[in-house]
Amino acid sequence: METVFRKISRVPRLFGTTRWYLSKDCLLAAKQVMYAVEYRRFYLRDLESIVVWPSRTWWLRPVIPGVLFGIPGALLWYWQGFPIAAIAFGPGLVWVLWELVSGPTAKSRVRTTGTTVDLPLVNRSRRARKVLAKIDEAVRSARALDQLAGAAAASQAAQSNDEIDSQTAPAAVPTGDLT
Repeated sequence: METVFRKISRVPRLFGTTRWYLSKDCLLAAKQVMYAVEYRRFYLRDLESIVVWPSRTWWLRPVIPGVLFGIPGALLWYWQGFPIAAIAFGPGLVWVLWELVSGPTAKSRVRTTGTTVDLPLVNRSRRARKVLAKIDEAVRSARALDQLAGAAAASQAAQSNDEIDSQTAPAAVPTGDLT
């Protein structure tokens, strides 16, 4: 049986990325750091929870470029004038606005029956709802298939028990009104 994985998320980091793949029975995290790739497989029937929350330090992402480009831009405006200050200040302003529009960065935790792992599921917390909906749908379908398989196995076992009982039981004599 061939397992087909579809990519549901990609989280870039400074020295690598984490890619998330989903199949019909498992969730796979491929964490790449430089040239090494580490795979983590989470079976959908074993998942207890996936929690995503906004990072507490996300506000540093717009503040740092604002300071790095804002102070030199203000000094250049004072010493050289507006055109040169606009060249220095413009990219910083665009960067700050992009960070504010993109929203807070996210952290996440995957908890299964045996372990708890902190791996980034999404880069920004606004995308978490979409990715978690895909995972939730896959978990529900996997658990429904497990329940159907369990019910089919139970009914098959009951039928085989009935067949064994009918073979070992004495033949029943039909009784009717003999008058």
